[in-house]
Amino acid sequence: MSACVPTRADDPSRAERTHEPHSPPPTGPRRHRIAGADLSASIAVFLIALPLSLGIALATGAPLQAGLVAAAVGGLVAGWLGGSPLQVSGPAAGLTVVTADLIHQYGWRTTCAITVLAGIAQLGLGSVRVARGALAVSPAIVHGMLAGIGVTIAVAQLHIVVGGTPQSSVLDNLRALPAQLAELRPAAVSVSVLTLALLLLWPRIPGRPGRLLRKIPAALVAVAGATSAASLAGLVLPKVDLPSWSSHALAGLPEGPVLGLIAAVLTTTLVCSVQSLLGAVAVDKMVASRPGLPARVGRSHLDRELLGQGAANIVSGTLGGLPVAGVAVRSSANVQAGAVSRNSTMLHGVLVVVAALLMVPILELIPLASLAALVMAVGIQMVSLHHIRTVTRHREVLVYAVTTLGVVCFGVLEGVTLGIAMAVAVALHRLTRTRITHDEKEGVHHVHVRGQLTFLAVPRLSRALHLVPQGAHAVVELDGSFMDHAAYESLQDWQNTHSAHGGSVELVGRRAGVRIGEPTTPVGLHLDAGQAAAESADCRCHPWTPWRNHQCEIPESVPSHSGRDGRTEEAQAAAGAARSSGRRTGDTDASGTPLTTDAANTLGESGTADGSGASGAVAGPGDADGPTGSARPGASRADGSGGADGSRPNTHQLARGISAFQRNTAPLVRGELARLAREGQQPSQLFLTCADSRLVTSMITSSGPGDLFVVRNVGNLVPLPGQESGDDSVAAAIEYAVDVLQVRSITVCGHSGCGAMQALLNSEPGGPQTPLRRWLRHGLPSLERVSDESRPWARLAGRAPADTVEQLCLTNVVQQLEHLRAHESVARALRAGALELHGMYFHVGEAQAYLLTEGDGDEVFDDVGVADLSA
Repeated sequence: MSACVPTRADDPSRAERTHEPHSPPPTGPRRHRIAGADLSASIAVFLIALPLSLGIALATGAPLQAGLVAAAVGGLVAGWLGGSPLQVSGPAAGLTVVTADLIHQYGWRTTCAITVLAGIAQLGLGSVRVARGALAVSPAIVHGMLAGIGVTIAVAQLHIVVGGTPQSSVLDNLRALPAQLAELRPAAVSVSVLTLALLLLWPRIPGRPGRLLRKIPAALVAVAGATSAASLAGLVLPKVDLPSWSSHALAGLPEGPVLGLIAAVLTTTLVCSVQSLLGAVAVDKMVASRPGLPARVGRSHLDRELLGQGAANIVSGTLGGLPVAGVAVRSSANVQAGAVSRNSTMLHGVLVVVAALLMVPILELIPLASLAALVMAVGIQMVSLHHIRTVTRHREVLVYAVTTLGVVCFGVLEGVTLGIAMAVAVALHRLTRTRITHDEKEGVHHVHVRGQLTFLAVPRLSRALHLVPQGAHAVVELDGSFMDHAAYESLQDWQNTHSAHGGSVELVGRRAGVRIGEPTTPVGLHLDAGQAAAESADCRCHPWTPWRNHQCEIPESVPSHSGRDGRTEEAQAAAGAARSSGRRTGDTDASGTPLTTDAANTLGESGTADGSGASGAVAGPGDADGPTGSARPGASRADGSGGADGSRPNTHQLARGISAFQRNTAPLVRGELARLAREGQQPSQLFLTCADSRLVTSMITSSGPGDLFVVRNVGNLVPLPGQESGDDSVAAAIEYAVDVLQVRSITVCGHSGCGAMQALLNSEPGGPQTPLRRWLRHGLPSLERVSDESRPWARLAGRAPADTVEQLCLTNVVQQLEHLRAHESVARALRAGALELHGMYFHVGEAQAYLLTEGDGDEVFDDVGVADLSA
């Protein structure tokens, strides 16, 4: 095996790949592209904002110019001063009901004054930095509020859609609806139906033409199409009426009862603030899913966003505009259109100003029925089925329903107040709902506590505990996450008393090792007294540590004249010396031969061939101290004899893990596993990856039992047909997966820090042909490929590989895919179109997955971002 370490520094064509790993991309040439992205995004947002602003103004009963004023001010003022650069503000559908009630009760000029006062209140809240407090409001209340507002909007606009006039409240609108339906106006209904049809069908145009046409906002197409049809057909309909700007009404002094005005200001402030802050958080999530954008845009500054919204409401109210808040539809369109700075939001405001001044004749052609249909569709969309499923899954559907009905029947402020009261009641109910049962099985008394154990449950707990006879063995199961001091003292006092009378008590919880007072043993483990005391005295496990490869350590105060595994201090000292050299005492190669220091270093700094414990040690995240790979204290060996320094025996780790599975996980998956046992396995994918212990296939693919047919080996290698030399296991797995299981895809997955690739790079010719070395020869084609100057490098999206090892890891995935295609069963399935091949790379340190995209002879691994799960 020859050493082939590729060097490309002398190749001028590769000079651009020699920059520092993870260095930021050059910014000079990107300036014009960023400006272009902001300009195109601002146009897309403007085309959505224009009809929606007019429609919301119509729905509130305000002058139609007020919607344009609010859109312009939201873009310019909130876009300039706000803390969320890509959030677009303007008149929001969530404010429609509030504003309509204010106009009906106080008139337009006073409503503008209330908007100004609400803006001042927002400035005050932003100054005292309470913005994050708004996020404490339960999402069920927020979604319920929006759903109630959506129902109110839809019912009101339905009257305009059929050619009538809406009433002042939802109940009045429902009572008047039969009479309106009996007097349908065909012209208004036809325009409304055409608008709704275009809204519904435009995003669903298939094929390549559909992808191009969908770049035009559906709202603009719907309103423009309905307007054109109405004009060509000569329909006589009420249309948009924009009076001269010289007669536009501005804010006046507030008139009305003081308490009523205060309530109106508080309601407007609450709705505007909560909607804007939640919108900013949602925009952060959308930005995070765009590669490279989060570092440039940054997270939203919520207090600054509140200040910006307050300033926008002051200006909008003063100029006679609607209240302003962050708008989800426009913000989403802004991010999806490629905006990279707040310039897109501000440019959209400029375009609204230009349209309001120069496009009045065109805007006055729009039928009111078309705008009403548009706003009604928006209101219906505010009742989100996804939100309903979410609150149902989290058992908060009652809070959602009460808030929604409260908003529909009484108003926004009253509905939110009812929702908060219901949320508090539900929380108290959950806190106090504790089930305590007692039963006896084979002479053992079991007391099971389900739920939170507080002082309210102490009487019931005491009654159940006193059912246990003196001198009996008792098991107390605590199935909850909280216990207050009163319950703790009651349980501990009973435990001490019961033990003093000759009884024994075992206290167990949802995690292994939970104990109160006296040490106890996890469920399912039967240790002698000395073992149990040692286990509980040394264990400092947290609930999440089992899957983090956690190993308990002996406290420093415990003397250790001999190792916990029976080794002497001299043996432990030798182990410490071995760790300082970058290996573990007793490590062996794949053939079982003890490794010398040089051999251990040859197989990779982590002490294994693949970084996964192939040399006989249990490795995982945190097993190496950085690049040197020195073993961390307490790392356990596979034989359970303790870490390299003898800090902790691992004799019972397997039993603890199995016990935790039987107690916590098995009840949840038993039904699914029973189905798989009946029906047999039907996986859709063959997943071929490295044996590295840090590569948890089910975690990084979000898969479960029956989903993946997994093959793991050192270095995720696929031997070419005929070169297996007696090891047909990989070829057999491929044939079985393709021909018998009929999988639809095969994925070859490499990973960062692969010890096998490091061993390939560091190997010297003429060494002993151990099983590991014989296996790694299947990786030589990858080594030759990465050294071939005529081939393009496989690379990661957004950056060059960090070092030669990462370059070889990426190239190895591409090479093994070629080996895979050479297998007859795979080639046959590929020709039939029944199989797809995928390359994948997982960066362990970044927890980032990359998928291979091949095109024009270039192999690029694109990162996989956060998917939009709301669809």
